[in-house]
Amino acid sequence: MKPVTKTEMGSALHLRETLEKNAQSLADLCLGHLAENPEELARFMDHAGYDPAALRGAVGSHQLAAGLIDYFASNETILLALCANAAIRPDEFMRVWHRLNPTG
Repeated sequence: MKPVTKTEMGSALHLRETLEKNAQSLADLCLGHLAENPEELARFMDHAGYDPAALRGAVGSHQLAAGLIDYFASNETILLALCANAAIRPDEFMRVWHRLNPTG
């Protein structure tokens, strides 16, 4: 097994940072979409076990970002609505979801 070079380590770090940045951006869009749809926000909070204070406290966290992306990925109706409103292709959204969940 050959040793990992500094360039390879830098590339892996850049890829991780890009993924986290993309994931956080998508999560922000998801949360914005839910904020505009109170019934769906209530369903998400119930599904994820958040009360309003806990949700406010989790904003910006990796766990909330992953949970939001997973929730939208598992609900085609809101996924398509978000993508249409944000001019994102559903396959782009799902590509980020897949990178967060490589085993599917």
